[in-house]
Amino acid sequence: MISFLQTFLPIVIYFLLIILLIIGIILGIRSIQTLNKVDKVVEDVNDKVQSLNGFFNIIDFTTDKIVSVTDKVVEGISGLIGHVFKRRRTKNDEEE
Repeated sequence: MISFLQTFLPIVIYFLLIILLIIGIILGIRSIQTLNKVDKVVEDVNDKVQSLNGFFNIIDFTTDKIVSVTDKVVEGISGLIGHVFKRRRTKNDEEE
């Protein structure tokens, strides 16, 4: 019985190792194929994003100009208000 197990068990272990090796190879090939497909999708998305860069640059330029114009308008209005209140303070100080 022991001699049978000594000859039979290594054969079973080798057979299971061969099956495990084949499954590992198949999984490796499948993962490589999946990674290639993911790489194609990433390249496609990257190309589409690059095509929109011009549009985003135009939007960025436009918002920068609008912000600069509104800043100048706000500075002008605040300067006028400050100038009006400054005159009133100096007139009130002179009267006292």
